[in-house]
Amino acid sequence: MQRDIYAYKCKKCGHLHYPYRMVCRGCKDNEHNEFDPVPLPRKGKILTFTRVHNLPAEFDVAVLSLGIVELENGLRILGQLAMEQPKIGMAVEGKVEIVRRAEYEKNYGMVFYEA
Repeated sequence: MQRDIYAYKCKKCGHLHYPYRMVCRGCKDNEHNEFDPVPLPRKGKILTFTRVHNLPAEFDVAVLSLGIVELENGLRILGQLAMEQPKIGMAVEGKVEIVRRAEYEKNYGMVFYEA
């Protein structure tokens, strides 16, 4: 089963938001708060990245690479980078995967791989 992460499209002006917002940044409409969920595209490019070396105990890895990726539609998303040598400008493709497991809970997020 393929999972998606969603952006939210204002029904009044069509502006896309990620993550969800109560007020549209495009038309500033705060009365209707009506948005349609739209699946985020999977392809993009790395704008910047970092490596985290001091992780909480819930993580099964010693080092975690995180990046801000600009998607094909211009939205930017933070996600895990599943590659040894990420580079700024590198083309990537994302998959929705489990990014953290708690005792009885699974947290899903975008994990990016080299395209």
